[in-house]
Amino acid sequence: MNEHVTAERETAQRRETAQQREQPVPLRRNLRFQALWIGQASGTLGMMVGETAFPLLVLALTDSPSAAGAFGAVQMAVALLLGVHGGLVADRRDRRKVLIVTDAARLTALASVPVAVWLDRLTLVHLLLVAAAVGATVAYGGPIRLLALRSVVPPEQMRQALAQDEARMSGAALAGPPLAGFLFGLGHAVPFLGAALATTLSFTSAVVVRFPSPPAQEAKGGDGALAGFRVIAASPLLRAALGVLFLINLCGAALLLPVIVMLREQGAGSAGIGLTLAGEAVGALAGTTLVARLHRAAGPGVLLTVAAWVSALASLAPLLPGGAFTVFAALFVVGAATPALRVMLDLLVFRQVPDELRGRVIAATVALLTAGMPAGSFASGLLLDRFSPAATLVAVTALFAVALLPATFSRNLRRATWPATVSSTPGPAAAEH
Repeated sequence: MNEHVTAERETAQRRETAQQREQPVPLRRNLRFQALWIGQASGTLGMMVGETAFPLLVLALTDSPSAAGAFGAVQMAVALLLGVHGGLVADRRDRRKVLIVTDAARLTALASVPVAVWLDRLTLVHLLLVAAAVGATVAYGGPIRLLALRSVVPPEQMRQALAQDEARMSGAALAGPPLAGFLFGLGHAVPFLGAALATTLSFTSAVVVRFPSPPAQEAKGGDGALAGFRVIAASPLLRAALGVLFLINLCGAALLLPVIVMLREQGAGSAGIGLTLAGEAVGALAGTTLVARLHRAAGPGVLLTVAAWVSALASLAPLLPGGAFTVFAALFVVGAATPALRVMLDLLVFRQVPDELRGRVIAATVALLTAGMPAGSFASGLLLDRFSPAATLVAVTALFAVALLPATFSRNLRRATWPATVSSTPGPAAAEH
C-alpha cells in the first residue's frame, strides 16, 4: 500500500515538474530579453540624443541651416540605400556578430566627434562622414535589433514583450531631444560623449547575450535581397496595411512643417514648439499600456483604418481654438495608437514569415514605410512657398482623406483577424493571414 502511494506521489511530482517546465519564465525574469532590452534602450536613447545634437553642432560650426539639413539627409539616404542589403545580411550571417560590428562602428563614429572637438579639428566633411556611418549602422543593425529581442521570447509572451519594447522607443523619443539640448548647453562635445557611452552599453549587451540566427542550411533561402518585397506583394492584406501606414508617414512628414509655422505665428517660442510636438511621444508612452485592449477591441484592419482617420482629423488641430494645448492633445491621441499599430505590424508581418526571411521582410517594410517621408517634407516646403500654412494644412489633410477612401472600403482590411498563433516557422499561408 505504502509503495503504491509513494508511486502515485512520484508520478504527481513528475507531472507537476513537467507542467512547470512547459510554462515560460515570466518576462521580467527572462534575463536574456531584459539584458538585450536595456542595451537597446540605451542605444536608442543615444541615437535620439545624436539626432538632436548633430544639427545643433552643424549650425554652431557653419551657421548654415542647409548644412544642418544635409546631415539628416545623408544619414537617411544611406540607411535607405543599404537597408535592403542589411535585411539580406541579417538572414545570411551570424546576427549577433553583425550587431556587435555595427555597434562598434557606431561607437567609433560617435566617439570621433568629441575627440575632434577637443583637438579643434572638427569639420563639416567629418560630420557628414559620421552621418553616413550612422546611417549604415541603422541599415545593418536595425533589422537585427528587432529580431534579437523577439528571438528570446516565447510566442505566448510576444504581445507583452512588444509592448515593453514600445516603451523603449517612446521613452527614448521623449527623453532624447531635451537631454541633447541640456548636454549641448554644457559643451559642444558633451552630448556626443553621452551618446557614445549609451552605445557602449548597447555594444556590451550584444557581446554578452547570445541569441539565435537562422540555421546554416536555411540561410540561403528566400531568393535574394528582394525576397522581402515579394512576400509583401504576395499578400493583399499586407499590401493594404502597409499602404495605409505609408500614407500616415508621408502625410505626417508633410504636416510637420506647416504645424511648426502656425505655432510660431501664434506666438509659440522654440521651447514651446518642442514641448507641443512632444505630445506624440507622450501619447505613445501612455499607449504602451493600451496595446492589448485595443487589439481586443478591434481586428487589425479596423484598428488601422480608425487610427488613420483619427490622424487625419487630428491634423486639423492647429486650426482650432486653444493653440499649442490643442495641438499637444491631438498629437497625444495620435501617439496613443502608435504602439498598438507597431505591435500589429509585428504580429501580422514579422512573426508570420519563416525566420530565414524575417530580416529581408523587416528591411522591405521599413523601406516602404519611410520612403515617402522625404517626399512629404519636400512637398510641404513647396506648398508653403505658395500658400499659407493653414491652406497647406487643409490641402495635405484633404489629400490624405481622399487617399484613405480605398483602404476604408477594402474587404481585406475589414475582414482581417489576428493570427491564432505567432509561430516562428509558419507555412506559406501564414503570410496571407
